[in-house]
Amino acid sequence: MSGTEDPVDDLTVTLPKDWAAGVPAVTHALRYSLGQTSPRRTALTLLNINQAEGIDCPGCAWPEPAPGKRHLNEYCENGAKHINDEATSRRVTRDFFREHSIADLDAKSDHWLNQQGRLTEPMVKRPGATHYEPVAWDEALDLLAGELDALDSPDEALFYVSGRLNNEAAFLLQLFARAYGTNNLPDCSNMCHESSGSAMSQSLGIGKGSVGLDDIHQADLVFVVGQNPGTNHPRMLSALEETKHNGGRVVAVNTLPEAGLMRFKNPQRPRGVVGRGTAIADRFLHIKAGGDLALFQALNLLLLEAEDAAPGTVVDHEFVDRYTADFTEFADHTRKVSWDHVLDATGLTREEIEQVHEQVLASKKIIVCWAMGITQHKHGVPTIREMVNFLLLRGNMGRPGAGVCPVRGHSNVQGDRTMGVWERMPQTFLDALGREFGFTPPSRHGLDAVDGIRAMSQGRAKVFLGVAGNFVRATPDSEVTEAAMRGCRLTAHISTKLNRSHTVCGETALILPTLGRSDRDVQASGEQFITVEDSMSEVHASRGKLPPASPHLLSEVAIIARLARRTLGTSPDIPWEDFEADYGTVRDRIARVIPGFEDFNARVARPGGFTLPNPVNRRVFPTPSGKALFTCNDFTMPHVPEGHLLLQTLRSHDQWNTVWYAPNDRYRGIHNARRVVLVNPADLAELGLQDGQSVDLVSIWHDRRERRAEGFTTVAYPASRGSAAAYYPETNVLVPLDSVADISNCPTSKGIVVRLEPARRPAAEEEAVAWAG
Repeated sequence: MSGTEDPVDDLTVTLPKDWAAGVPAVTHALRYSLGQTSPRRTALTLLNINQAEGIDCPGCAWPEPAPGKRHLNEYCENGAKHINDEATSRRVTRDFFREHSIADLDAKSDHWLNQQGRLTEPMVKRPGATHYEPVAWDEALDLLAGELDALDSPDEALFYVSGRLNNEAAFLLQLFARAYGTNNLPDCSNMCHESSGSAMSQSLGIGKGSVGLDDIHQADLVFVVGQNPGTNHPRMLSALEETKHNGGRVVAVNTLPEAGLMRFKNPQRPRGVVGRGTAIADRFLHIKAGGDLALFQALNLLLLEAEDAAPGTVVDHEFVDRYTADFTEFADHTRKVSWDHVLDATGLTREEIEQVHEQVLASKKIIVCWAMGITQHKHGVPTIREMVNFLLLRGNMGRPGAGVCPVRGHSNVQGDRTMGVWERMPQTFLDALGREFGFTPPSRHGLDAVDGIRAMSQGRAKVFLGVAGNFVRATPDSEVTEAAMRGCRLTAHISTKLNRSHTVCGETALILPTLGRSDRDVQASGEQFITVEDSMSEVHASRGKLPPASPHLLSEVAIIARLARRTLGTSPDIPWEDFEADYGTVRDRIARVIPGFEDFNARVARPGGFTLPNPVNRRVFPTPSGKALFTCNDFTMPHVPEGHLLLQTLRSHDQWNTVWYAPNDRYRGIHNARRVVLVNPADLAELGLQDGQSVDLVSIWHDRRERRAEGFTTVAYPASRGSAAAYYPETNVLVPLDSVADISNCPTSKGIVVRLEPARRPAAEEEAVAWAG
């Protein structure tokens, strides 16, 4: 596809697929890769991605098998697309910015912006200017440092981090922010998995998952709840395939049938190329949106009743008595669960739930995996706590083949949090950081992403620095977010490619181009490597292989170190120049500040790196009581008025995070368009709408302000009753800033009440829909 033109919507709908991957995945990956760069560069990236001495895939946080067990092609379709999207031969130069005004760029699609290629030199938009212009690195960093120095308070600055950032740069950024005087460190977890961390920290004392790949392989039963591995982390399907081959079973719980959880054709194996592949889910619970809390309450009730019927055979009393607290309160609360409420909330039959219960009773080792289909609901935190209750009841915590498995998206989102990128780091971390670097970090909590937007809107935050992300398109309430950003004195983004955040400018705006994961990084001490932490707490190295996209690029470590030196001077006395010259010196400091990273440089030099310790796996629970906590979680469901649906935002198969590579979602049968809304045929009929009709989506919220996404086409689809699904970021405009999960403050992007109105544009302009079998 050309990078100079946007695809024109020409919607074609085919039947959804009932299997994922196979030869088509390989074909699509290679076609996209070769459209971005040369065959030689494509081969260099694909033969090195996810290898022990190679490039960590920026696409997702799913872990790699141990060295010696990896395939020569250890990547998925989307990983191949993403690495070569970054390795593209296209370049954005000063001539490009001279040709295109900011207003012109703002009118382009996210796809078009991304397809222009790699950024090549620093650019500045000065006050009142209509275009970006080139600026030298020294001037750009002096300008940013000067604005930071001029603020009345350090808390008027925001330092946003995306999960693509590496450990070394993340550690330096949070060190800089705290030495500067603020804990304002919002990150992409605030929008995605914050509910996971909040729930597990309360119940288990640590906000990370407890399982590794071997546990997935060994499990008797794996629940996959509110996630779509076939699109968002396809290599998970290989792990589930191994589970099935070892005799384990899989239960899929989702509002939409997902092809990868039906059948997986592993292109690394002959049966995945010429055979039928592997059926993944033994059962599919087609649940109503937001009904997962009720489902796990029902399963817990059935377990307690089974224990009553056969005392000592169901509940693991030895585990419960020794390692947990508040069981009695939990059991009393659970026995009051109403089946009428459960069946109404889930849309399931009692027989379906009892059949899964029988599988639970037959399984000694159980894992629950989940993703944003759980976390981005108002009741996401209590839902995850209820899942933890479910696992604690039978001792499925802290033993092989069992535990909690939040499946995160960004490649280093978990690592960034470990490195201290969080607005609420515990005092123990702050004390250790202060001892190591000779200053007193601020202890007051900072602003997360949602509160940061509020602060910018109210003029309380005036300088925004974004690192490795696309904040404008990742956040809710698009109009509010964009207005907040435009009200800043200065916005700056450390980026590899052009994105929407560069077109939504403060009074002054900077684009600071950086090396990509695939680029070689040479500093004063020689060639460098960086490290990442995956979803299962494995820390390993990543080494770029390609020549940098431009001689004018700096690494993220170098940009942060130079900015910190200009802003802070020598107070406190932190060796920023040494950190830039040799990333090993950064890792030495990480080893002295963060538990689990002792002897960091030596351990990460081993092929495959090392796994961070998780006390839960030793049945040590760092809660205030020293025990895992059973919790009482009130039954909640969003109120959906008659004539409305509960909308969940999701991404298409040809999409990474906020950027789409092509306007297709072939597993769901959607081709050549993105402004579609998937609705159950019975719901369409009840609403008086036609399949293929043009509609506007209007969200309903307490502030009564109209939030409208215009020009969507209805597609009759097997969504659960009462729900609808549409792609983000196009539908982020519908998510109110104040619609957040309890406790975690995570935007509720999977639970937005909407009505579908016939489109306001003339009928003659409605898109024609071509239907194919």
